Amino acid sequence: MDQLFLEAVPILERIEEAGFEAYFVGGSVRDYILGRPINDVDIATSATPLEVKAIFPKTADVGIEHGTVLVIMKSGTYEITTFRTESGYTDYRRPDSVQFVRSLTEDLQRRDFTMNAIAMDKSGEIIDPYNGQRDLSQKKITTVGNPHDRFSEDGLRMMRALRFVSQLDFHLDQETFNSLKKNGPILREIAVERILVEFEKLLAGDNRIKALNLLLESGLYQYLPQFAGQKGNLEKLLLLPLHQLTVTEMWAVILIYTNMKNIEASLREWKLPVKTIRSIQRILQLVKKEPTFEASTLEVFKAGQIHAVQAAKVKAIVNDRNVLEAEELMKLMHESLSLTHMSDLAVSGEDLLTWHKEKPGPWVKKYLEQILVAVLNSEIKNEKGEIKEWLNTCNLI
Repeated sequence: MDQLFLEAVPILERIEEAGFEAYFVGGSVRDYILGRPINDVDIATSATPLEVKAIFPKTADVGIEHGTVLVIMKSGTYEITTFRTESGYTDYRRPDSVQFVRSLTEDLQRRDFTMNAIAMDKSGEIIDPYNGQRDLSQKKITTVGNPHDRFSEDGLRMMRALRFVSQLDFHLDQETFNSLKKNGPILREIAVERILVEFEKLLAGDNRIKALNLLLESGLYQYLPQFAGQKGNLEKLLLLPLHQLTVTEMWAVILIYTNMKNIEASLREWKLPVKTIRSIQRILQLVKKEPTFEASTLEVFKAGQIHAVQAAKVKAIVNDRNVLEAEELMKLMHESLSLTHMSDLAVSGEDLLTWHKEKPGPWVKKYLEQILVAVLNSEIKNEKGEIKEWLNTCNLI
C-alpha cells in the first residue's frame, strides 16, 4: 500500500473502533490501482459529521453541511466525508439537499465515473460495486448509471470526462460520449472559473490532442468562451505537436489559430488571472514582431528568458519549425547575453548625470539603452571606464 495510505490507516482504525465504517475513496484509489502518483487521500465513513468530531480531538468544519470534516493529526490533515446521497440539482452543479446514509454502496452510487466509485479498506481490499476496475483495465471512462442523470446533476462532469481522457489516455464509453453530445448546453449554467480549471488540466495532459478532438466531435466546444463557430480553426490545432507546449504557450497558439482580435477581452471572458493574460499578450507581441525579435539581442534581453523561450516555441509551431530546436537555440542565445538585467549594467543614470552635467530628462534613458546595445553586441566591455570613454568617442558626453 502507498505510504500516504499507510499514514492514514490509523484514522480508519479509530473510526472503526468507535463502531463505524471507514474507507479510502475516489481519485487516490483510482490512481493507486493505475500505479500513478498519489498526492492526498480522501476518506468516507458511515459516521455523521458530529460523530466524527466526537472521535477526534482536533477538527475543523470545512464543509460540514455536505458531510465533510477536516481531521487534524500529527501525520497531516484529512478530509473525512460522511456517506451520503444527493438530490435536486437546480443549478446543474450542487445538490439542493444532502442526506447522510450508512451505506458505502449508496455513497459510491452518487459519484461521476465508475473509476472514481471504488473504495479500499485499511487492509488494501478493494470494494468495487460498479465495475470501476474493469473500466480501468479497459481504459474506459463510464458514468455510474445513466450518463444523462450524472451530467444533469453536475454539468462540469462533461469537462472532467475529457480532462481524464487527456490525463490518463482513456477513451469514452459510447453511451457516455453520446450523452456529452446531447447535454452540452448544460455547460452554459456552469461558472466559467470552474470550466477553466478543467480545460487547463485538459491542455496540460499528455493526450491533449485526443481530448481536444473529442471536445470538437462532441460539440462541447460551442459552449466554451469564444469558441462557438471556431470548429474549423480549432481542428487545425489537432495537426500540431501541442505536447511540446506549456499551458500558457497553448493559450497563445489557440489565440493565433482562432484569430481573436481583442486578446485581453477574450482571455478575460475565460476568467484567466491578469498575470497570465499579461504573459500571453507578451508572447503574442514577440511572435508578431517585425523584424523578428530573435534577430535582436536587445529584444531578447527585453523579453527575458521565460518569455523569449515561450515566444520562440510558439513561433516555431506557427511556422512549422522544430519546436524543441527553437527552444534550445533561444535558451542558448539568452545565456550568451553578457548581461540579463538592467541592474547588471556597469553605469547608472546617476553616472550619466555626473558626466554630462545636464538636467534629468528622456536623454538619460536613451543613452542607457545605447550603452546597453553596445554592451550586448560586444562593441564595448561592461566596465565603467570603458563605457565613459566610448561615450566621449561618440560625443555623447
